Amino acid sequence: MRLFLCIITISLLSSMSFAQSTSVSDEIKAMILNDQKVANETNENLNNYSKAGALEFWSSGGLLNSVTNEVLVNRFDNLSLQAKHIEVISIAGGQAAVAMYYNEGSMKPQNAGSVDHYLTRITQVFVKEEGEWVIVAAHFSPVTGGSGTSQTSTDN
Repeated sequence: MRLFLCIITISLLSSMSFAQSTSVSDEIKAMILNDQKVANETNENLNNYSKAGALEFWSSGGLLNSVTNEVLVNRFDNLSLQAKHIEVISIAGGQAAVAMYYNEGSMKPQNAGSVDHYLTRITQVFVKEEGEWVIVAAHFSPVTGGSGTSQTSTDN
């Protein structure tokens, strides 16, 4: 009987953990896809950074960038991107998550060169702040055969 109770307890805890992980994954995936849809429609990428900002490696290369909430909107003359193969790992009991995916399309950032074949691997780290998912770190790297962004600075 004791063994049976242990098995039931472990099964319940495992299913609760899986449900939480699935919920976090679904939330993050939906947010990424919705944010990208809005960005494609408005030519503006609204960044949902942590209050403390975020650290990012950009696909254009260079050193680590510290991005603050002062840079909330990236504006484009043209933006047409599609997130693909999004995988999300829930960590820290569902209070943090890591998303990894590909982004493909084209873009023309304002005051920067056009990127006709944007093809980049993206890793983003999210945490919950005041009940909302926000970015605290990101790494963008171009996939062979594509190009990273032409942007190299947050200064206009």
